[in-house]
Amino acid sequence: MTYTNALNYVKSLERFGSKPGLSRIALLLERMGNPQNSLKFVHVAGTNGKGSVCTMLSSILEKAGYKTGLFISPYVVEFLERIQINNAPIRRGDFVKAVEIIAPLTEELKNEGVIITEFEFITAVAFFCFNLEKCDIVVLETGLGGRFDATNAISRSLCSVVTSISLDHTDILGDTLEQIAFEKSGIFKENGVAIIAPQPYPQAKAELIARAEEKNCRIVLAENLKATQLSTSLEKTVISVEFADGKAAEINLALIGGFQLENVRTTLATVIALQSYYDCSIPFSAVKSGLESVRHPARLEVIRTSPLVLLDGAHNPGSIAALAEVLKGDMDTHEKICVFGMLRDKDADECIRLLKGLFTTIITVPINNPRSFSEFELAQKCREHFANVIPSSGIPSAFETAYSLASQNNMSLVICGSLYLAAEIRPYILKAVGKYKLSFK
Repeated sequence: MTYTNALNYVKSLERFGSKPGLSRIALLLERMGNPQNSLKFVHVAGTNGKGSVCTMLSSILEKAGYKTGLFISPYVVEFLERIQINNAPIRRGDFVKAVEIIAPLTEELKNEGVIITEFEFITAVAFFCFNLEKCDIVVLETGLGGRFDATNAISRSLCSVVTSISLDHTDILGDTLEQIAFEKSGIFKENGVAIIAPQPYPQAKAELIARAEEKNCRIVLAENLKATQLSTSLEKTVISVEFADGKAAEINLALIGGFQLENVRTTLATVIALQSYYDCSIPFSAVKSGLESVRHPARLEVIRTSPLVLLDGAHNPGSIAALAEVLKGDMDTHEKICVFGMLRDKDADECIRLLKGLFTTIITVPINNPRSFSEFELAQKCREHFANVIPSSGIPSAFETAYSLASQNNMSLVICGSLYLAAEIRPYILKAVGKYKLSFK
């Protein structure tokens, strides 16, 4: 089997199961010999910030000398970003080996009436590869929700982390903050350690604490960690962290946005829990170098500075609100143009409302995804809040129009609305270097 064959097999699987539950993934893992049972996990769920927290944790653990697995979704640059060892995608050969072993088991189950979904299969591949590499610790990001997410097939974890909760995937997870928090808290394990990130909504925080207490977890509230944002710019975020002994240290984070302070708090709370409850050796030098070396494509990523080109995967009201804060701050000196695409299962109306007044022009684009709004549907929604809205049939024409306007009028260019859009447009922008003679950072 070639890499292309293996990838095509994965993409041929159904995206969603007929009903939520862990029975399918449990059956598949059992036939694989339950590779997950030999691994130690830090399990991370949440609406916003979980990708950043996972990346920060993985970087710190690697710097501390641990062989670290990282499972994230979706990918931005290449498919194998989803499964990483020491912060690098797994080898293609290992991916092919995993598919060659797991695909026949998947087909056996299919013949027995058990349909394995794409995400369940990828999760099984990740467990296989992490076990093959004998990872010391795996940082495991949930896909959607928590309680019935395929990653929750693990029976135990060192720490269960829930990042910021807001309304998203309401058709699946529920239409109240309490319901969504309940689903996310499904990753908490009996007598485990529950790390709860600073929460923007008190009802979500209360639900998370109640569910953690119900499972007799040791609860760590990241909001209690003393950290202060000293400055933020389009180049870095400077954070001061104070420790229990009263000592403080500065961290120069390459990730931008004031909300990164909460992600750092959550990450550090998890590190302290690993040190306190499991005697993990994680010196401050590893924490500092780990955080300062983190790069996160398509998360407020400054691709170019003149004209400013900012790529962000913000795709729900919580992440769009965080983006809006950045646009109102460090980028407020320039007029701005936006390339915008969204999926139908997101709260597009609220996201557009949050962006109102920030852009002089919005160019709407369809995303290469069956759940995408068409450029015309999204343009119609945007016209209620923006005077100049241009529907574009695809990414090349949208980027060319936006970049031309930004260059000629000293404007900033922002691309947002979906991680799928970010993944689709980022390679195109990079390929445009020669055409536009851009100098990327």
